[in-house]
Amino acid sequence: MRTLPNFSRPRRLALGAALLLACAAPAFAQMAPGGASKTKVGVIELTEAKVPYQVTLPGRAVAFEQTDIRPRVEGVIEEIVYTPGAPLQVGDLMYRIEGASYEAELAAAEAALAGAKASVQSATATAERYRKLDGVGVTREDVESAEVALMQAEADQRSAEASLKTAQLNVDRTEIRAPIQGVPEVSEFSVGALVTANQSDALTTLTRLDPIYVDLTESSARLLRTRERIADGQLKMGDKLDVSLTLENGQSYDIKGSLVSPGRLVSSTTGSVDFRMQFDNPDNLIMPGMFLRANVTVGETDAVLVPQRATDRSATGKLTAFVAKDGKAQQVTLTSAGTYQNAWVVTEGVSAGDMLIVDGLKNLRADAEVETVAVTIDADGVVTDAAQETSDAAAEPAPAAE
Repeated sequence: MRTLPNFSRPRRLALGAALLLACAAPAFAQMAPGGASKTKVGVIELTEAKVPYQVTLPGRAVAFEQTDIRPRVEGVIEEIVYTPGAPLQVGDLMYRIEGASYEAELAAAEAALAGAKASVQSATATAERYRKLDGVGVTREDVESAEVALMQAEADQRSAEASLKTAQLNVDRTEIRAPIQGVPEVSEFSVGALVTANQSDALTTLTRLDPIYVDLTESSARLLRTRERIADGQLKMGDKLDVSLTLENGQSYDIKGSLVSPGRLVSSTTGSVDFRMQFDNPDNLIMPGMFLRANVTVGETDAVLVPQRATDRSATGKLTAFVAKDGKAQQVTLTSAGTYQNAWVVTEGVSAGDMLIVDGLKNLRADAEVETVAVTIDADGVVTDAAQETSDAAAEPAPAAE
């Protein structure tokens, strides 16, 4: 015969209470109607609306204009006039190269031109005199020789004029001026350095930052899908693309852009198409080479907005949500065409009038019995009891009459 353990009175009382609770728990669960308790969930009624169709594209900033500054004559740098980083206008002086030798060549060219003009005057007078004396005091051969000498003198004058123009250009080129509006970099050469005409090494780089280009990249496959939606009438194009930028730090760029060049070629390596946009950049906030995100509004589409907090995405990429129907939670698979604010733009899976479950989703399973409560959800995803919100609004005192 088995001997029962000998418990003290306090321990016997505790053991009895535990056995009583264990027996009572199943009995309490059976008290729920239908043998199972309902999960209380918050729902909103979905509606169809015209939603801006937006896509988010990666982009990179490109300078509107950029040029390397190189000398066009040989010489020693006498002076660096500009200040690195200070904006320059077209024609502002940047470098001054020693020009004494070029000024001497200019003076020699001026003298040569003066001599050529004198020769033309002399040859002209001789030719006119010989024409008058043709057949009287001079032969026809003398007249022709005088005319040839005049033509030679005129040719020498034109050559002297060209040499003078070249000499003047060389003198002018000893002063290197900004060919475009922009911001210069630090000079790669210092005063006293010997430079040559059209050398490979640039003296500095001049970049125009306002306006600025942004090259956007779009998948060719998604571009085809968008064109298909336009052809089917599902998407209505706007008058122009509405493009806004997000900077690398997450800050929104307030100035809108405009399309400069639509993409016509698909990259053989990435399968993408490049679009060039132009943005005003008065504060030089966007710099060449900066990576950006662009939100492009293509047009409007008829769709249902589903708050993102009410959805779940599986490891395979399937987007799902729960709707309340006939007192049960039904899981649906959604097809989205991008996002708008904090919601998915859904084209398939739900329709207007469906009761979307947005609260009480934790541990919710398909076909679970639910008790719905009407709620509202704001732009930040905060859920509020609709009845309580209406009650609070009615309880607010009316404004005093003036």
